[in-house]
Amino acid sequence: MNTKLKGAFIALFILFMVNASHAQSINKSRFGKGLQFIAADSSFSLKFSTRFQMLYQGGINTTTDQLDDRFLIRRARLKFEGFAYSPKLEYKIELGLSNSDIGNDDPTMFNNADNIILDAVAKWNFAPNWELWVGQTKLPGNRERIVSSQKMQFVDRSLLNSRFNIDRDAGAQLHHEHTFGNVVVREIASVAMGEGRDITVNNAGGYDYTAKVEIMPFGEFEGDGAYVGSDIYREETPKLAIAAAYDFNDNATRARGQLGSFLSDQRDLRTVFVDAMFKYRGFSSMAEYANSTASNGPVVTRTPEGTVAETFVTGNAFNVQAGYLFPSNWEVAGRYTTYNPEKVTSLHPQEQYTLGVSKYIVGHSLKVQSDVTLQDQPGRENSYLFRLQMELAL
Repeated sequence: MNTKLKGAFIALFILFMVNASHAQSINKSRFGKGLQFIAADSSFSLKFSTRFQMLYQGGINTTTDQLDDRFLIRRARLKFEGFAYSPKLEYKIELGLSNSDIGNDDPTMFNNADNIILDAVAKWNFAPNWELWVGQTKLPGNRERIVSSQKMQFVDRSLLNSRFNIDRDAGAQLHHEHTFGNVVVREIASVAMGEGRDITVNNAGGYDYTAKVEIMPFGEFEGDGAYVGSDIYREETPKLAIAAAYDFNDNATRARGQLGSFLSDQRDLRTVFVDAMFKYRGFSSMAEYANSTASNGPVVTRTPEGTVAETFVTGNAFNVQAGYLFPSNWEVAGRYTTYNPEKVTSLHPQEQYTLGVSKYIVGHSLKVQSDVTLQDQPGRENSYLFRLQMELAL
């Protein structure tokens, strides 16, 4: 950990302790809920929580027929949230401390600093059923990405998400919700920088525009379960959420829009997401489709030999998964994902078959998850991936 990062961590810890010592009350302080404080004059609140994931990952090397494996801290997070001045003005700050969280593709684009800030956003409830979000946070893209990495059904997200998700960005979002009887409808519009999180240089190309509509025909899920993996709340009546989103990244500069390498030329990226979530009495299922295209073709440069040197990631992918949570809080789940890149990119199509087994000790706050994945790529030998992960969230 470098000196600047140590200094930031110490400053945040001191701030937390000062707030704790002057707080008038502590509410709902139990395992998995963090520490919550409200100022004596009710002018602000602070909830502090932390979590980490310890991961073992192994795979059979198809070239050597030997096991390649490792232990690592997959994620380590600090989160601060609450309200400021009025309960109608909420905020969230989330920091990532693991190497997987803070790495970046081009240090010059991040002021040669660690890529530590995940979320820093204010949410203003300026009218009934309306919220304005300003800052850096997740864009309203595919459901799997919006589901917190703490609340996933499997050890990690699918291949669809790793290829096409639009991740986090800095900008503004307008959220609206209304109901027709039991039917809930949500709409979101977003304008963001287009280069992803923690960028410090001037905007390149154009901005990113996202629109999303979600319908819940049978009413809201328990505990915001439309964005929680597994049916840990055991819905007493069937619940369904259907959503569609469209993202237009004007003159994108990175291979996957908000993610990936910075390329030497720009393209308009258009991405469509369609997804659904269903839950009922321990059973849950989710399906997603993503399609991404680039104006003037995705390939930016080729080598003198004619092979692709720089390309945007385009094509389509489909993911479907389902699981059943037994009364003992053991869950068995399966997932199928297919990824089909545009042939001109020289990227390889792939199918993945995943079987997962999880034990929820205290919901998603303390759990152990495992899965095994068969990775099938045409023209290559099949490979296998084994993972075992513990999640601990305070």
